[in-house]
Amino acid sequence: MDRLDFRVFLEPQQGATYDQQLGVAKAAEALGFSALFRSDHYLAMSGDGLPGPTDAWITLAGLARETTTIRLGTLVTSATFRHPGPLAISVAEVDAMSGGRVEFGLGAGWFEAEHRAYAIPFPALGERFDRLTEQLEIITGLWDTPVGDTFDYAGAHYPVTGSPALPKPVQKPHPPIVIGGGGARRTPALAARFATEFNLAFPALDFVGTQYGRVRAACDTAGRDPADLVYSAAFVVCAGRNDAEVAGRAGSIGRAVDELTENSPLVGTPSRIIDQLGAFRDAGVQRVYLQLLDLEDLDHLELFAETVIGAL
Repeated sequence: MDRLDFRVFLEPQQGATYDQQLGVAKAAEALGFSALFRSDHYLAMSGDGLPGPTDAWITLAGLARETTTIRLGTLVTSATFRHPGPLAISVAEVDAMSGGRVEFGLGAGWFEAEHRAYAIPFPALGERFDRLTEQLEIITGLWDTPVGDTFDYAGAHYPVTGSPALPKPVQKPHPPIVIGGGGARRTPALAARFATEFNLAFPALDFVGTQYGRVRAACDTAGRDPADLVYSAAFVVCAGRNDAEVAGRAGSIGRAVDELTENSPLVGTPSRIIDQLGAFRDAGVQRVYLQLLDLEDLDHLELFAETVIGAL
């Protein structure tokens, strides 16, 4: 089996403190996971979400100073939440704070209820993609502008005039950009233009090849080598040494084992997970994000690292 890269992915809006996220980040770093990513949401999708949401980039700034080697990023930042200029500054600053360990996932935004809950405008889908496109053009334009030059952009939503385009990220030409989603046309085209990595969230096996194929075709159209991109997928993880341990972990996150098994290859005993990952690897997955829903269960990560990552 080709070597897979494994990363940890958190959903703190479901209920997590900064200290809990830090605990996972330090454990993931010690266990050899390549990165710790988190979602960018302000409202829980289920449950009470206590103690409340934490801001993605403020959290990553803290983690940047309290870790040393693990990469850090968002899966994904919502373009509806922040203006592109301040966002470019924030990401560049966290990149500097981390010594060049930041990765930048950006998407159009989709969860309307959180926008209503926190006074954030929520345009129609077409406009959200237009804004996402402008944000990618502006943020990369700001980062790529040589020091001493200025940046201008005639955007319909975000016009820019005479920007000094500072600060610059530590990584050159800029932090890796992650773009993902299941759209048939605009999403693959944006990935071909801007992405270092293309991600799918919780995909069915038969869709992986379909969507990766669209991205590769978009790269061909854009004159880019499709092999330039990393192809990744995120799945909920529920591993155990035996069926009873798997069932216990499923119960702790309020999920049924059968439902989890149907929707994720990262469910079951280590040997089963390794077998299931083979089909996704064959479909083109090169990097796997473990959606860890119980942030207190660090033994879960240790088991996965020792048995699955160790075998692969």
